[in-house]
Amino acid sequence: MYTKRKKNQYFHKYFAEWIELYKRGAVRPITYQKYQMTLQRVVELAPNLRLDELNKRSYQVLLNNYALTHERQTTMDFHHHLKSAIMDALDEGLVQVDPTRKVVIKGKEPSKKKPKFLNQHELQSLLNILELTDEPNWDWFILLIAKTGLRFSEALALSPLDFDFVEQKVKVMKTWNYKNADGGFIDTKNFSSKRTLQLDPKLCFQISALTKNIAADELIFVKGRVFNSLVNDYLKTLCEKAGVPVISVHGLRHTHASLLIFAGVSIASIAKRLGHSSVTTTQETYLHIIKELENQDNDKIIQHLAMLG
Repeated sequence: MYTKRKKNQYFHKYFAEWIELYKRGAVRPITYQKYQMTLQRVVELAPNLRLDELNKRSYQVLLNNYALTHERQTTMDFHHHLKSAIMDALDEGLVQVDPTRKVVIKGKEPSKKKPKFLNQHELQSLLNILELTDEPNWDWFILLIAKTGLRFSEALALSPLDFDFVEQKVKVMKTWNYKNADGGFIDTKNFSSKRTLQLDPKLCFQISALTKNIAADELIFVKGRVFNSLVNDYLKTLCEKAGVPVISVHGLRHTHASLLIFAGVSIASIAKRLGHSSVTTTQETYLHIIKELENQDNDKIIQHLAMLG
């Protein structure tokens, strides 16, 4: 009787219960919010879809309707959220056949992508116009992220105590909750995000001088409420002034990684430096650059072979 009653349950009701049971407290707040957004869209697109009506056709219709207003990758993420819950419903006997098998992922035409990173010449042009004063400012913040690849929240959480100026290293052990009006420290994105980064001697000397009058445990860049949009707007102004493509603060992280890839640094080392949970994440994020380098390598191979015999 219980199983029969559950089968008649609306799919969005089951998904809401599933999120509460398996995701609350098990994932980061921002990830939990993404599941809640997925739930909201299911309620909007399929408010009357019951578990016993969930089959290959009805599920494909749901995905197709979502894909009308979202790009393919976003639709894929939506699908992955739902599939996890559906697999559990399948295990519970609430769904008889896997409706996600051989599903077709569609999506609207991708919008023109904004530049995500700068090349070495463009980055140098940007760094050349930074006003590196005697006190911490957003110019120093931009320089730090460009040279370390730190995430926005990781850089905000830094205090002089996190730097080892003798060994020329910085420890990343926490992030700053800038989305909360009261701020506060929170955990890193994942376990791999806790890491120690090697700094170049010049940057190390600069940060040492910059923080000499700041208390060891005092935040370097946070003096009040910080908004990501404010720093992005400031960076936009700098990019336009430098005559380079406009990127976001997160784009500085991409720029850092891209320059390391072009410099021949191994993907494993870059993944560790960025705090990625796996090398696969790094490979997928920078696949276009890796492919470009592979093409360059192929050209070198052909040129070398052509010289033989």
